Amino acid sequence: MKLESTLFDVADGIAHVTLNQPDRGNPFDQRFCDELSWIAAACDGDPGVRAVLIDAAGPYFSVGLDLKTVTGDRAGLPTWVKNTTGAMNCALSRFARGNAPVIAAVHALCVGGGTALVAAADFCLAASSASFYAAYTGVGLSCDVGGTAYLPRRLGLRTAAEFLMRNQKWSAAEACRRGLVTEVVDDADLSAAARALALELAQGPTLAYGEIKNLLLSVHELPLEAQLEMESRAMARIVTTEDAWTGITEVAARRKPTFQGR
Repeated sequence: MKLESTLFDVADGIAHVTLNQPDRGNPFDQRFCDELSWIAAACDGDPGVRAVLIDAAGPYFSVGLDLKTVTGDRAGLPTWVKNTTGAMNCALSRFARGNAPVIAAVHALCVGGGTALVAAADFCLAASSASFYAAYTGVGLSCDVGGTAYLPRRLGLRTAAEFLMRNQKWSAAEACRRGLVTEVVDDADLSAAARALALELAQGPTLAYGEIKNLLLSVHELPLEAQLEMESRAMARIVTTEDAWTGITEVAARRKPTFQGR
């Protein structure tokens, strides 16, 4: 697929995805959603991808919905919404179900769907000058991009409701205190810190990461006994991997294991 709204490359086990429409504020339009869906599928199908790093170019991380795009065809809006969110939902599902941990690096204002995408990532590093704006209800809209799936997971139901329904805007420090952001770093250090985290994760036991990610997705839906059984089955699968055997034997011998993602 020819990429026009994103940059994408894989090196050192890290799939680096950059939102790259800086002159438009990196909006979530049809092209971007289609490209992210394709990228997620490419990452999911590549065993060489052991971590995913998402960042953005320009003065914004993302302005979310491009309002100018959707004002020209009111009658066609429902179809447009279904097509764009359908592509985005495929991307979210594949990133969530894949083994590779996803890291978001937010350097500036992050609006609407951008904030929801950040919530969907496994880790989020934010520059100290970054900020997070709910935005949806400010233009009379409900949520997409997994906002109601992931914001409650990060924030809790009541805080998520307040953030979304009162259309709040949080500083990076507030977002970190609330649980949306993993860590706040100095602006100048963001890129290096995000890459260091991605490299750390890429050198880890990615099959085990995948099992943990899937277990965390089901923790609020399954009864206790079912979640415990899921854990047991996941552990039974993971002990058969080369990484698990390497980890067990090397740590038992008081050596640091080197994981290969298999």
